[in-house]
Amino acid sequence: MNGLSTLPTTSEQARHALLLIGAPATPRLVADVHGAFFDGDLSVPALAALRRDPSSGLCAALDQDLFSVRGMIALGDWSIERRLVTPAGRRADALATVIRVAGFAAVRPAAARAAHLLLRSLAETVPHGPEAVDLADAARDALASPSLVAALAAEEPARVEAVARALTLPRSQQLFGLPSVPHQRGSW
Repeated sequence: MNGLSTLPTTSEQARHALLLIGAPATPRLVADVHGAFFDGDLSVPALAALRRDPSSGLCAALDQDLFSVRGMIALGDWSIERRLVTPAGRRADALATVIRVAGFAAVRPAAARAAHLLLRSLAETVPHGPEAVDLADAARDALASPSLVAALAAEEPARVEAVARALTLPRSQQLFGLPSVPHQRGSW
């Protein structure tokens, strides 16, 4: 045995899953998507270790205040606009992920069992998803709902401002967010 592995590295596995997801995601979702469609042994603890390694290509998702969003990872080569997480944006990204994953599952019949289980869990996040004949269509309908469209439009000015502020930061803070300052107790 020569010790060479034909499996992609952990960071390559995470990249494959995040590209399919298409937006910042939780390590659990990244691992689940990878497990459903790709070869490898991607795990949540491995993702947590990668998240702290600047050479991994993974970085933090950022909130509107440019702090890292706890429990969410993204690809470092994505634009700040794509890594910025807002409430309505997060909902829209989740619905778009369901559409992408359902489409990918439809063309990958070899991943049938794992993909089916993943789609069943994702269906719970879509209005009328569990009983929908076509989960992707249900997600498209939810994505086009007037309330979500209005919420996205309402968030847009804050998103534009956050992106403009982020572009003035050093690259490390663009990738991992502003350092949090601990609260001071009492006044002296």
